[in-house]
Amino acid sequence: MTTQTTQTTQTKPPTRRTRRTKRTRNPWLRRGAAAVALAAVLGGVAAPAALAATPATTNATTTAAATGARGTLISVTPLAELTREQVGAYVGAIGIGSDTVRHGVSAYRLTYATITPQGRPTTATGLLVLPRGGPHRLDLVSDTHGTTVFRGDAPSGAGDFGRITPYLHAAAGRAVAAPDYLGLGGGSGSHPYMDQKSAVSAGLDMLRAARTAADRLGRPLTGDVYATGFSQGGQVAMALGRELSSVRTGFRLRGLAPMAGPYDIAGAELPGLTDGRIDPLTGVFYLSYYLTAQNKLHRLYADPAEVFKAPYASTLEGLFDGSHTEEEVVAGLPATLDGLLTPAWAEQVRHPSGAFAAAIAANDDACDWKPAAPVRLYAAAGDRDVPIANARSCAADLARHGVRAPVLDQGAETDHRGTAVRSAPQVVRWFDALGR
Repeated sequence: MTTQTTQTTQTKPPTRRTRRTKRTRNPWLRRGAAAVALAAVLGGVAAPAALAATPATTNATTTAAATGARGTLISVTPLAELTREQVGAYVGAIGIGSDTVRHGVSAYRLTYATITPQGRPTTATGLLVLPRGGPHRLDLVSDTHGTTVFRGDAPSGAGDFGRITPYLHAAAGRAVAAPDYLGLGGGSGSHPYMDQKSAVSAGLDMLRAARTAADRLGRPLTGDVYATGFSQGGQVAMALGRELSSVRTGFRLRGLAPMAGPYDIAGAELPGLTDGRIDPLTGVFYLSYYLTAQNKLHRLYADPAEVFKAPYASTLEGLFDGSHTEEEVVAGLPATLDGLLTPAWAEQVRHPSGAFAAAIAANDDACDWKPAAPVRLYAAAGDRDVPIANARSCAADLARHGVRAPVLDQGAETDHRGTAVRSAPQVVRWFDALGR
């Protein structure tokens, strides 16, 4: 299939298009002075026009998805070129040091064929980042991103902060494949949030598309893969590592380094919603997203009013359609679970049963396997989005299979965002050591 390539456009840096609220949740969006610095860095850097709030999939890509094998590369769109100095300033804007930044980077949006949760053909997009320099043949990092509601905030979209870790890893000398997941970026449909199976299939197919694209761009891949990811992406990284280890893909898993992943929904995340370990508004955000997305896969309820109190029963599902920014979503949520859930569903959260319990179980086994590659789990005792109990539970699951995976605690003063800021350069250095 012929790859369609378009030229990089010169535009102003992507900007948030809606009002901000005091209740912004996403750790990458708590910008402050760092945002000003990052905007200054991006000035003059080639960047894409912002993705529209609707999918970018065309008839041509839909046809390709229907006729092409999983992982078939449909198109490559150049997005940005950064020098080594620009990358250093880019990551430095949020407090990441530049000691591992050895190269400039080139970024591309890939569109590729994959499948829906039901196994039907569809398309997805993702970010491919290549170092400008280093070896001709490149090892590959799979970098899976955290919770995102607005499709344009996915790595290949206009979300500045979704590219920080991909740029950091590429600047160290490895190719990076960062899938947008289904229903985000330029993919079609809605995002099946926290559906482990489809996140893994989209992630694996992104690696296949990245292999084709890198070869056509003159930087072939070695086949070695290092998997990392943050928050939702931490869980995806663990599950993707299992897929790479159990399926003949032509890739070799060399290391696993997930950061702050929700590996134990039943034993850590749900209890954290009610015992104070998770910030109340964060808990409302995650749970609302999770229930509305999982209902499309597992039929948790027939009417939103069964789960959500008025007025939220009539508005929540529309908020999570991919066209609303996180600021808009947060502004449309109550401050506490008591304000969100009906009594029956407050009890379901405390004691899951039926379809809800089945949905949790389907997404709660990312660590229940025996990796041959080394594993490090990055987390923080101060994280009130994804409690460190998740990482400890994951380590215990791996230990039952005879695998020792250290939990690297970033500290009681480190929040969710800080876990990524502190952990990401440590992961780069560890991957460096494994690759020697």
